[in-house]
Amino acid sequence: MSNIGYKPLYWLSVAFLTLFAIIWCLPLIFMVSLSFQSDENLIVSTAHFALGLLPWPFTPENYVSLLGFDETPRWFLNSFIVSVVSTLTVLVISASAGYAFARIDFAGRRFVFAFVLAGMMIPGEGVFISLYTMFADWQAHSTYFSLIAPNLSLPVGTILLTQFFRGISREIEEAAEIDGANRWVIFTRIMLPMSIPALTTLAIITFLWSWNSYLWPLVTAQEREMYTITVGLGSTQQGYTEENTGRIMAQGMIASFPVVFLYLFLQRYLIRGIVVQSK
Repeated sequence: MSNIGYKPLYWLSVAFLTLFAIIWCLPLIFMVSLSFQSDENLIVSTAHFALGLLPWPFTPENYVSLLGFDETPRWFLNSFIVSVVSTLTVLVISASAGYAFARIDFAGRRFVFAFVLAGMMIPGEGVFISLYTMFADWQAHSTYFSLIAPNLSLPVGTILLTQFFRGISREIEEAAEIDGANRWVIFTRIMLPMSIPALTTLAIITFLWSWNSYLWPLVTAQEREMYTITVGLGSTQQGYTEENTGRIMAQGMIASFPVVFLYLFLQRYLIRGIVVQSK
């Protein structure tokens, strides 16, 4: 059967999705435009600036003032350290636990897995008082440990890897065992390379979650030098007024740039991981 009859429907779908994507991107484009306009210009044209998406007159002064702030590089470094260490540690924990739940028949496995599932039902805000008290007793507030440790309890990572490993044929492991490979060799040289799509998906999710985290860093980072970029830039705001619209938009762009860059660079791996999980 010829595909000619499907071409109008195909192009109609493409046109509709393109229009939907443009509409979805308009707030982001608008945010970029405002960040490159002076506050003086926005004050004068507050009632009309929504009509144009091109920044005019163009000025980078909002970014220069923020990046020239002495503590901004330190806040970026804090966020980078917290996000990278959290991501790598979550990958190690989730991959190890996921393989154990999927392949090792140990006593109490179902109970422990149910306990992990229960962790997804407890909102993070519900344990803030306990976390704050615990780190206060340890005198560990305003440290990298207090910023990173709560990020490591990510049940979705263990569940994601458990389901992935369960989907891998046992015949592959049995063939490796016949060749003399022990469980550690099977895990590190066979299972982990096969799980790269799932690990990449989990890495992106964990990094985005750690980088965008605001409430817990706001609670535990009691010294300005230990602020993450989200808390640090938020501390420079004195509430929203027309006088600081451009600066606030620039803050949002600076804080979101690493996240956007990471997603654009790794989006194909994220999509591949989601497709693999859905099969």
